[in-house]
Amino acid sequence: MTKTANYHPTIGSVLNNINRVIIGKEEVSLLSLVALLSEGHVLLEDVPGVGKTMLVKTLAKSLDCDFKRIQFTPDLLPSDVTGVSIYNPKEMKFEFRNGPIMGDVVLADEINRTSPKTQSSLLEAMEEGNVTVDGQTIDLKKPFFVMATQNPIEYEGTYPLPEAQLDRFLLKLNMGYPTVEQELEMLRKVSQKHPIDTIEAVMDKTELLSLQKEVCHVFIDEMIQSYIIQLITATREHTSIYLGVSPRGSIALMKAAKAYALIHNRDYVLPDDVKYLAPYVLGHRIILSQEAKFEGVESVRVIHDILQQVEVPIRKEQHQ
Repeated sequence: MTKTANYHPTIGSVLNNINRVIIGKEEVSLLSLVALLSEGHVLLEDVPGVGKTMLVKTLAKSLDCDFKRIQFTPDLLPSDVTGVSIYNPKEMKFEFRNGPIMGDVVLADEINRTSPKTQSSLLEAMEEGNVTVDGQTIDLKKPFFVMATQNPIEYEGTYPLPEAQLDRFLLKLNMGYPTVEQELEMLRKVSQKHPIDTIEAVMDKTELLSLQKEVCHVFIDEMIQSYIIQLITATREHTSIYLGVSPRGSIALMKAAKAYALIHNRDYVLPDDVKYLAPYVLGHRIILSQEAKFEGVESVRVIHDILQQVEVPIRKEQHQ
């Protein structure tokens, strides 16, 4: 990502808002918007206190969206996420009360601290845009964006997310600690008033939905589509990988590349877009072999190896 990138004007305003609050995490901010415009979801893995919650709140406030937070705990039930039907004695009928999943921007905090049964309550909502309660399917309103956070799996009291759920996240990101200079700037900014208190909406839901539709019309050349398939196929044949990327991963990488192009004010995808996004889109979708795990190989490193091996298509005349 270049600092001098030519961003789409409206999206650039949202990024400026986020960067005023979250210091030194421009890349994470941009990738979060890639997922949002792709109608995908983000998994943030990092230690507590590095700004994950603040990032989601700032994003929701910048877009004038309804923000909901679900704090996952070991005793959380699926109905605590989706909602529950409660009997109304006056009306003599059951009435459905929305759960926190019924929001525009949903923060699923510490998702790996709850049981797999409750984790799975997010699957239908994230993949299909609806929830099923008491046998009835309820559609979720658009926009719908989940940003889940999880603690590193070596922390006590965590339940590793199953592969099926990991596959529902478009991107997996890490925030990391700020540098000394960034943390000093953070202290200066929050010493009197927190920057999020000064943030105002720079986009509304209608504009967001319009941009999500615009992503679908971004042009992607067949050669680049073929490049995506070659990368995916390579994950299924790599000696360090036990289980490669599913077809859902192919679609995810294409959608992310289209959104990335739109953010950069282009109506066409470049091979470099795919190459840049591949580690974030594919890294969490592969399962390494036992030998690779024993040798300490990391998933993202394997994806980088594949990117070096698969030939980048020669760029044709740019689509205008």
